[in-house]
Amino acid sequence: MMLPRSQQRPTGAETGSPDVPTAETVSAPPPFHGEGAALRVPTDGTNPNTSMRILVIEDDRDAATWLLRGLKESGHVADLASDGEQGYEMASDASYDVLIVDRMLPKRDGLSVIRSIRADGVTTPVLILSALSDVDERVKGLRAGGDDYLAKPYAFSELLARVEGLARRGTSGAQDTRLKACDLELDLLSRIVTRAGKPIPLQPREFKLLEYLMRHAGHIVTRTMLLENVWDYHFDPQTNVIDVHVSRLRAKIDKGFDDPILQTVRGAGYMIRDH
Repeated sequence: MMLPRSQQRPTGAETGSPDVPTAETVSAPPPFHGEGAALRVPTDGTNPNTSMRILVIEDDRDAATWLLRGLKESGHVADLASDGEQGYEMASDASYDVLIVDRMLPKRDGLSVIRSIRADGVTTPVLILSALSDVDERVKGLRAGGDDYLAKPYAFSELLARVEGLARRGTSGAQDTRLKACDLELDLLSRIVTRAGKPIPLQPREFKLLEYLMRHAGHIVTRTMLLENVWDYHFDPQTNVIDVHVSRLRAKIDKGFDDPILQTVRGAGYMIRDH
């Protein structure tokens, strides 16, 4: 499902529309009735077992309601701040696992909020949402202190995967130098990959691809996530570069083994099996 909102909309403050519900008033958001508004929360076991506490800083009523409903139906606790000032105050206590920040906000813009909490020493992972999808705009967001940037419109399943990835990144210790999924192991320091104790030589790009997939083991990784995080593309190059590298990687880590560990999820992306 795609985000049910206009990408070039004025803020509530500009239109004089009613205030957006705050965290205290949004407990059971009503469904959004509109084209493409049927929310589909993943039910394939890809969600983490631990509930997260997430702060959404978003001034658009429909978008905020839709997003909070999806997060809560996915088993997480979600609070809402309806403007930049309120968002800064709520984010400053550093009690959240992830912050989802809309870039264009009333009273104080999203990048200003992020810069301020970073200056205050708050290290909570931040996902920026914005209709500004140009590479330069994404770079501005990341340099302001954001950890990930998702352009609108987007699918909720991809947003959820990105949020879960940020949460895992935020809780991983600096001493975690080995990644493991089933009998597949990757050593980040020696850059050695083994499966069932058998060394598997990889090219640099294959290693980076496998590392990213293993950091999200048990979760679907979309093509967009791979393009942005493995190839550093913030656009679709309209090539089969991902298919080629995944095919080569699969031939190396699955060949000769009874149980394939690198799976293709039709219409969604790829996943490293973790059990």
